[in-house]
This record gives sequence, C-alpha cells and structure tokens, in this order.
Amino acid sequence: MDNARLERVLDQLRLYEHPLLAFDARAKEDGVEVIIRFKDPSLKVHTYYFELHPRDLDHPQFEWTFQRQLYDCLHDYFVEMFTRTPQDLKERT
Repeated sequence: MDNARLERVLDQLRLYEHPLLAFDARAKEDGVEVIIRFKDPSLKVHTYYFELHPRDLDHPQFEWTFQRQLYDCLHDYFVEMFTRTPQDLKERT
C-alpha cells in the first residue's frame, strides 16, 4: 500500500471539522477506507465507512472529487440514521 495515498486522505480530512462527526482513514488494500463516526458515544449510531480506490486517489482533481464523495457519503450516513420513516410499514398498522 502506498502510504502517500493514506497521507493524502488524512491531510484532506484535517481540513474538515464538524461538531457531531469525527473523520479518520486507514489503508485498505491498494486504496484507503474513510471512517466517519458520531462523536457522542452515548448515542448508539453506527460508524460509516467508504472506500477510495487508487484511480480516485491518484486523480489530478482529487481534492474536489474527494469533497464531493465525502458530502455524498455524509448525506447517506444521515439518512441511514433515521429510526423511523413513512416507509416503515409496521408503524402504519
């Protein structure tokens, strides 16, 4: 694994600060796995993971594509946190 790729992601993550979420990354095969977790451990919220592949990590516009992917994953993460939605059939009966 190219540690430069991991360092590149960690450098980008240091640019982001959020009051509810903590960001980290680790090497995974030839890519990098980004980890998003809820800062308050008293709330039982799952940790979100997404992978960055070598082609994305080596892209000349990495900083912009990383931000877009991070924001897309944050959207997915928050949607997954719902404990009830109108689609819950058991709640309708």
